[in-house]
Amino acid sequence: MADVKIRKLPDWVVATFKSRAQQAGRSLEEELRVLVSEAASRPKQRRAAELQAFRRMLRRKYGPLADSTEGIRKERAARG
Repeated sequence: MADVKIRKLPDWVVATFKSRAQQAGRSLEEELRVLVSEAASRPKQRRAAELQAFRRMLRRKYGPLADSTEGIRKERAARG
């Protein structure tokens, strides 16, 4: 894992995160690790939600979608 050091944060910012960490029963380092990790995963979560909404729309429009797994397996087996 990588180490990151952030310099020259305003005191109120550090105090805010220390307070949040204490309320959550975590150290300041652990609280910041959680927050940074969550922020990094948000774009993936948004995309997953968009795809889920798209699948719901397709199901409403076309009904249940067929499982193509068996057809793909047969095609691959035919190719050798």
